[in-house]
Amino acid sequence: MDEVLQAAQSLPVWIFAAIVVAIVIFQAIIFLIVSVKTAPEIGMSSEETKRAFRTGVISSLGPSFGIAIVIISLITILGAPFTLMRIGIIGSAPTELTAAGVGANAFGTELGADGFNLQAFTTVVWTMCLGGTGWLIFAALFTKSLGNTQTKVVKKNPKIMVIISTAAMLGAFAYLASQQMVQGYSHAIAAIVSGLSMMALLTFANKKGIKWLSEWALGIALIIGMTIGHFTTLF
Repeated sequence: MDEVLQAAQSLPVWIFAAIVVAIVIFQAIIFLIVSVKTAPEIGMSSEETKRAFRTGVISSLGPSFGIAIVIISLITILGAPFTLMRIGIIGSAPTELTAAGVGANAFGTELGADGFNLQAFTTVVWTMCLGGTGWLIFAALFTKSLGNTQTKVVKKNPKIMVIISTAAMLGAFAYLASQQMVQGYSHAIAAIVSGLSMMALLTFANKKGIKWLSEWALGIALIIGMTIGHFTTLF
């Protein structure tokens, strides 16, 4: 493992990882600038734009803390630069951990086992990189055509696009949540409590007109759900 970590945290790997992460940060800045410039054109005020930005930042904190433990475990096996690069691109620690395990198994060993040598590390790197290639190719080839399809649907009936996008988001979040809920009753209780807390907080905030509570509702709901989920493991 020492030989693997020495190679995984060498200067060339740090340089390539830094380049990839820098590109991701550059894209985020460009998107932010474009969104701020476009906001007035779609009727958003400066205050609404700032509120949307704060909500996005707060909403990203919960998932970021949730994957911290997985990131630490990946760093101890695959090194900091490669872990930083993969999480920076994909952002899903469970997906990356699964891909790493598949790559190690394909080589005939386990992550961090005695047989995990440089060749096994290389296999894991290829598996994780190629595993995310499909998403990038699909986005590059079909984003424009999907945009044209969206425009045609909106022209015929704007409500259909709202229903489709809402259903897609609900399906995606339900898929991610159900993967965690089936791991045990503590996970299921944490998810249910978080969902109920989110609905209660948003309902209360809308009735009372408390804007800051709407922005912090997700973070508060996550903390409540994780706290209740932790207490269920004590019994």
